[in-house]
Amino acid sequence: MEQRIKGTTGLLALFGSPVGHSGSPAMYNFSFQHDGVDYAYVCFDIKEDQMKDAVAAVKLFNMRGFNVTMPCKNVAAQLVDELSPAARIIGAVNTVVNENGKLIGHMTDGAGFVRNLKEHGVEVEGKKIVVLGAGGAATAIQVECALCGAKSISIYNANDPFLERARGTAEKIKAEVPDCDVKVTCLDDQDQLRADIAEADILINATLVGMKPHEEGTLIADTAMFHEGLVVADTVYNPLETRLMREAKEAGCKVVGGEGMLLWQGAIAYKLYTGLDMPVAEYQAFKNAQ
Repeated sequence: MEQRIKGTTGLLALFGSPVGHSGSPAMYNFSFQHDGVDYAYVCFDIKEDQMKDAVAAVKLFNMRGFNVTMPCKNVAAQLVDELSPAARIIGAVNTVVNENGKLIGHMTDGAGFVRNLKEHGVEVEGKKIVVLGAGGAATAIQVECALCGAKSISIYNANDPFLERARGTAEKIKAEVPDCDVKVTCLDDQDQLRADIAEADILINATLVGMKPHEEGTLIADTAMFHEGLVVADTVYNPLETRLMREAKEAGCKVVGGEGMLLWQGAIAYKLYTGLDMPVAEYQAFKNAQ
């Protein structure tokens, strides 16, 4: 029998709650085995008030690092020793790397989204972007697009507490990336949304609208807003093709689904942990064969 766990095996983990559904152990452990890396990855169901003890355990056990999922991303950012630029602006982390006892927090969600766009031949540098939503994923995407050289970002959200959060995010982006023009508008202003999409290169749905079991949901009810040359990207990955994507494709737009964002944010974290490119194609082939 192959020996996977040895006395030298380093430990990585996912912290959050719930975590039983996570696909991260399968992805990372396959990749470690494929690359001959002496690490193992497990999940721990950790609540927010337990994160301080969990982070202390990372240092005690000299773990290589950990990923963070809800509801612990914000509190984790307060417990690490250093933050990447994206994590600092967002105030949350989803990946932490232990560099000789120094815990460095990263946010790879936005980077994964941008990498997924690149895999589909879409660059964000110099582009005008409209983002629907102001939650955690939306904020990560907005920040990463700005850091990657977007010309402008127009943020739209419903008239709820996240709208004020979006205004705070916009101010932080302006301070960090003054060349990126960022504005925030209430989603109720459909005339302004129509005008911004007309000038946009990329439209991003970073909300849960359109996700199962509400597949027929969409924030773009007027399909006349779609235009030639517009790239329409969705963060929803279940279903693989949302109504937004289907109608945008029918209007002649290039569309990009949300499944790749999950894959690439994990791949970026893998490189932070190991210094290696994750065997993405091999893992996808393995996953599809299951």
